[in-house]
Amino acid sequence: MAVEKKNPVTFSILTLFPKMFKGPFSESILKRAQDDGKIIINIYNLRDWAEGKQKQVDDEPYGGGAGMVLKLEPIFRAVEDIKKIYYSKKINKKDHTHVILLTPKGKTYNHRITEKLSGINHILLICGHYEGVDHRVFEHLAEERLSIGNYILTGGEMPAMIIVDSVSRHVDGVLGSEASKEGESFSYTTKGLLKYPVYTRPEVYEGMGIPEVLKSGNHKEIDQWRKEAAEELTEQNRPELLLRKSGYF
Repeated sequence: MAVEKKNPVTFSILTLFPKMFKGPFSESILKRAQDDGKIIINIYNLRDWAEGKQKQVDDEPYGGGAGMVLKLEPIFRAVEDIKKIYYSKKINKKDHTHVILLTPKGKTYNHRITEKLSGINHILLICGHYEGVDHRVFEHLAEERLSIGNYILTGGEMPAMIIVDSVSRHVDGVLGSEASKEGESFSYTTKGLLKYPVYTRPEVYEGMGIPEVLKSGNHKEIDQWRKEAAEELTEQNRPELLLRKSGYF
């Protein structure tokens, strides 16, 4: 009996600056994942859906104020066409296109969201820019609005890179070993805490050594040390995570 081949996860990125993505997606694990057919990354230029000789994609905000706002018409047209492109290919027609707007007004991106997104076959990322995007995109087009933190960037391009990278790691076969994901910071196995400290050779460098227990070969004691060290590291650097420990956010 033939085994049905699983469709790759497709990332479609709508941006004003396609060239920004060349470097990050053409190296290391993400390049190998694309070469192996585990993920597909398509970059679309928003100006291709703008009208007029100038291909204008922004305009002044109603009510006045500084800066320019991305217009909604090119974005709506682009999303509709990108969906058609995706479904026109030999891909399961039942696949859902999940539209995400990258904006500081969205909920904060975290490990739990990463795991959820890795189970979606088509993720369409809209990169905001300038003073923002017409709010009707936020309200009526985007199914999810995400922010990568409480700070402002020049655009949504780098958040898009972060989401593609972090989600891809959870796609089957992208990492060399599934064990690589076990015990990571924020994961289920660490109950949402930071990962324990790790060390490698040399054993001593300029007087700085490593914990003796890691050289003992006693796996039970090593596991206990790692558990305690993870909690201590979390308490020192991310104490708010301890409050969420029992529920694994």
